[in-house]
Amino acid sequence: MKYVLVSGGVISGIGKASSSGLLLKTTGLKVTIDPYLNVDAGTLGPLEHGECFVLQDGGESDLDLGNYERYLNLNLTNENNITTGKIYKAVIERERKGDYIGRTVQVVPHITDAIQDWIQRVAKIPVDDSGEEPDGGTVGDIESMPFVEALTQFRYKVGKGNMMNIHVSYVPVIHGEEKTKPTQHAIKQMRSAGLVPDLIACRCERALDEVTVQKIARSCQVEFEQVVTVRDIETIYQVPLLLEEQGLLARLREALLLDQLPLPPTLVHKGSGLWQLWKKTVVSKPYLEPVNIALVGKYIALPDSYLSVIKALEHSAMRCDRKLNLAWIDAEHLEDATLQSDPTTYHKAWSQLTIASGCIVPGGFGGRGVAGMVKAAKWARECKIPYLGICLGMQVAVIEAAQNLCGLKGATSEEFDAQAEHRVVIFMPEGSKEIMGGTMRLGTKTTHFQAGSEWSKLRALYGDVTGMEERHRHRYEVNPDYIETLEKAGLNFVGKDESGKRMEVVELKDHPFFVGVQAHPEFKSRVLAPSPTYLGFIAATIGCLDQVIQGIRQQKHNNKLVNGADESVHF
Repeated sequence: MKYVLVSGGVISGIGKASSSGLLLKTTGLKVTIDPYLNVDAGTLGPLEHGECFVLQDGGESDLDLGNYERYLNLNLTNENNITTGKIYKAVIERERKGDYIGRTVQVVPHITDAIQDWIQRVAKIPVDDSGEEPDGGTVGDIESMPFVEALTQFRYKVGKGNMMNIHVSYVPVIHGEEKTKPTQHAIKQMRSAGLVPDLIACRCERALDEVTVQKIARSCQVEFEQVVTVRDIETIYQVPLLLEEQGLLARLREALLLDQLPLPPTLVHKGSGLWQLWKKTVVSKPYLEPVNIALVGKYIALPDSYLSVIKALEHSAMRCDRKLNLAWIDAEHLEDATLQSDPTTYHKAWSQLTIASGCIVPGGFGGRGVAGMVKAAKWARECKIPYLGICLGMQVAVIEAAQNLCGLKGATSEEFDAQAEHRVVIFMPEGSKEIMGGTMRLGTKTTHFQAGSEWSKLRALYGDVTGMEERHRHRYEVNPDYIETLEKAGLNFVGKDESGKRMEVVELKDHPFFVGVQAHPEFKSRVLAPSPTYLGFIAATIGCLDQVIQGIRQQKHNNKLVNGADESVHF
């Protein structure tokens, strides 16, 4: 088992761990992401922390695990999300059981040993479609001294040639001068903690001068070749190409003795194909036509709140050879109250919406901005503009239809008004209103397409299957008492859960693309395998939906059909 430790807390989200993992995969190795050291994200506010990424087994994690999944096409579990609380809880439980009778339980060695054991155990869990034990993993960010001490010990535990430490540091440019002092101090602090860098990745605005690289190498006691630069580039997906050009893969081979590992020719060939396809997909094409999408949400002050949604849109735009142009619209700015208080902001928001080629309303909690979302859904429905509603966005589409197609005045969700006459969206019976953390409907669930839904565009995008599997995170659902009324008005519930009582997919038949899903398909979207839901939305927006569906149907029996989308077909 080989391990790559990626450390550095100054700059996040630059693809350091993901890029290392991808380059390892291109050699034919099976890669996993070992425990990510952070807090549980289940109850954190999106505007403070960014999105909560839902894992396959329902684990609620930091958005960085989403980056790893998207890059490496993995399906991680809650075990891959290690937290301080989990470690201490495990040690305390062992102490209560009597495992430490006669000994004083301390941070060293008990906590540090527990961290090391967790890393080694999770590293063996299969996370890709091979079902086999990975050859190696990359560890996320370092947080708190017990983890630093554990990883210092771990390096010696696994032995020479089995672990590599990549440290990422920021090199600012002030008045045109590249400053190396922050990097020098970071490496000094790192060494004092017991960690030794095998490679230093310098995050910078531009390619560093050779003299700067030499200075960093000399000051940090590493070779010139052990310093790489991660300069500003057009997209994060090009970071692996940038690092490969600077010899990162060669450094990984050397430090981890990868050439001594016996690899089946089939995996080597698969890795080579992955690299060629990655380069073909992410290399910028000149003069791409833009696709203009309006994102109507309530957390737009922090774009990371919708990170997976953004990435899913990007994946689909790349597949369709388009450049994503995203217009961020605060849902509250579309409401009548804003027209009275701030007419300029109101008209600007509506101008952005009306010039967009498609409208997406993502998930969220609480009633703020919902009236504006309902107006956006109404506009998309009436003007035949492609609409995609995710979780809350699906419930918004139902509320809009209830109000304007069914004539149910004041129709709303129980979440926003528990005493309303027409609560077309209700709290799920099995949920808890007292305990917030971990009590939602979480993880991968199967949606069954209903009889008579063969016309469904979404069903066709998944290869005309009878069911689709996507990840969920919600407390509220469409009220089954209103289904008959809504369907008579033209709203079709083409997908339901196994009981047939929980609505999963809503779709309009006589519309270019009007789809709402209770799930979060963005969590399974990959760079080389876009989410079928998002791909269909983007394709409908640019007018090539029929072509996309035809291509998917042609590949239905091909083994390369991944999550409803073929990895080699571009539109």
